[in-house]
Amino acid sequence: MLQIAMFVRRWLWEAITVRSVLPKSQRDLRLDLFRGLANWLIFLGHIPESILAWFTTRNYGFSDGADLFVLISGYTATFVFGRIMMERGFAIGATRLLRRVWQLYAAHLLLFLFYLTSVHYLSHKFDDPHLMDQFNVAHLMKFPVETLSQGMALKFKPLNLDVLPLYIVLMAAFPIVLWVMLRWRNVVLIGSIGLYAAARQYGWNFASYPGGAWYFNPYTWQLLFVSGAWLALGGAQGSRWLLQFRFLHALGFGFLLFAFVIALAERIPELRQLIPDAIDEMFIPNDKTNLAPYRVIHLASLVFVVVALIPIDWPGLQWSIFKPLIRCGQQSLSVFCVALFLSFVAHFVLELGSGGVLAQLLVGAAGLWILTIISYYRTWSKQVDKSVSFDRTSAGRHSGSAEPLRVLRADGS
Repeated sequence: MLQIAMFVRRWLWEAITVRSVLPKSQRDLRLDLFRGLANWLIFLGHIPESILAWFTTRNYGFSDGADLFVLISGYTATFVFGRIMMERGFAIGATRLLRRVWQLYAAHLLLFLFYLTSVHYLSHKFDDPHLMDQFNVAHLMKFPVETLSQGMALKFKPLNLDVLPLYIVLMAAFPIVLWVMLRWRNVVLIGSIGLYAAARQYGWNFASYPGGAWYFNPYTWQLLFVSGAWLALGGAQGSRWLLQFRFLHALGFGFLLFAFVIALAERIPELRQLIPDAIDEMFIPNDKTNLAPYRVIHLASLVFVVVALIPIDWPGLQWSIFKPLIRCGQQSLSVFCVALFLSFVAHFVLELGSGGVLAQLLVGAAGLWILTIISYYRTWSKQVDKSVSFDRTSAGRHSGSAEPLRVLRADGS
């Protein structure tokens, strides 16, 4: 017994104190593909009372595009900033992370103002006051200064503007979390699970304005972000041995099928009558605010099945049909912000017009086309900026001084 106890103690210590290892500097197109897919799903899912929601995963399982977006965001943030922190130290890595937080916050404020202004203008222009209530903007008319200040503090959020504030909060806390994870990734994951359980048990959440709490509880949703970071820091590589067990494949597919039936039952009364009351009470309604455990298991099952079926070198990732999704994933922030704004525009257009099935499909297709155009433009713009920067650097090196660089900047070329 003593030997067994010593073995278990040594195994636990090694598991807790394992050092983190970043993957090779190879772009995983699967991440771009599914992050782009998450942005598309968020756009389609945020157009209320339309057939477009049936093209999203939320009607066929417990998790949806938001879960996938947060998980992948944790992975990519760790892949980028973890490498900077490991190679150049905590101070530089933390400042780069906080600079990204500022960019996210600035993007949120810009989107917030555009959103409020558009809802307010269109509501009055077309004499549709219901629009103000529907998109949670009516409070702006009664208390404009206080509402705007609370919006800047991320407490007031119009309808559908919930994901980006969550992302900002998670990224703002990430410098310290990442520094610890680079040394003891399993310790942080265990702590994340503990915080998740405590928040669900004791009802912890951030306060919202003018009342209530955040729709996406940061205390629970941090689990997905930290899990993504854990996967990036060697967790994915260390767990690959699980792929050899066929019964895990069957278990994953089985849970996805179960979630498929329950999700459909929530929206189809005839199917819901076939579900036993005990199961019905456990899964319906789907607890998204506090990230119900079955959402986590569903997303984990999806990731397991996708990784098993689609390796990193899968030739299909080069197919032309996937390029728009990959581009949207590579320009995630721009596409995400535009997608949220377009979801409001699409809803307004459908409400103003006929709102028929054909109109809904055309509006959805137009929105996805605009998102794709935005992603390709952002890619082209960044390539131009890089080429201009390279030309300036080359000119400065050949001249032997920094003076030509100042001339180039003054000329605007």
